[in-house]
Amino acid sequence: MIKRLYNWILSWSDSPFGWLALLFIALFEASWFPLPPDILLIALCLGAPKRSFRFATICLIGSVIGAALGYGLGHFLWITPDGDPTAIANFFYNHIFSVESFNNVGSLYDRFNFWIVFTAGFTPLPFKLFTVAGGMFDINFVMFTIASIVSRGMRFFLIGWLIWKFGAPIKVFIDKYFNLLASLFTVMLIGFTALAFWLFGSGDTESTDTSIDTSTDTIESVVTEETITIQE
Repeated sequence: MIKRLYNWILSWSDSPFGWLALLFIALFEASWFPLPPDILLIALCLGAPKRSFRFATICLIGSVIGAALGYGLGHFLWITPDGDPTAIANFFYNHIFSVESFNNVGSLYDRFNFWIVFTAGFTPLPFKLFTVAGGMFDINFVMFTIASIVSRGMRFFLIGWLIWKFGAPIKVFIDKYFNLLASLFTVMLIGFTALAFWLFGSGDTESTDTSIDTSTDTIESVVTEETITIQE
């Protein structure tokens, strides 16, 4: 199923409407679609390297709009007036992500707002899970939007720049190492930020370390579950 979907996405790279498919795939991926828009973005950039930044912009626009729609879905359509999950929520729990993963993300939002959205947007974490949860747990929408723009923009424009600069040979590097490097970069960025808060803040290293350790365990459980789902 996933392989056929992957091939279907790639087929749009040969279409004159590939850019439009990229827009909608990026939009849908931010709320429910299982595969990332990077697949088509890379293919389109390889076909026309000089237009790489244009494709990255289209991908960013679609993803940010999709993130806002995912937020709205979680905010307005997730819980009934009686406090029970709606039919839409139950569909997502049964087919997109689990209740446990959803609640785990909610616990992360209690401690990290901007950073958890940034991490989900820039790394291989399932962005849709975090956008819907952001609306459900009512995080600040302006902050959520800014974090989405920054993280998704960095990811898509970095891919576009790599292909514009190095061409087809860079595809192997992106396929093998991009997600790993993005994850390491995010961990380092958050780590340096935590260090800065400690140096210029209260200096409570014990509580900071405990919070980071707990969030790391939660993120690992989300990534593991998402990997199992895609493999199935």
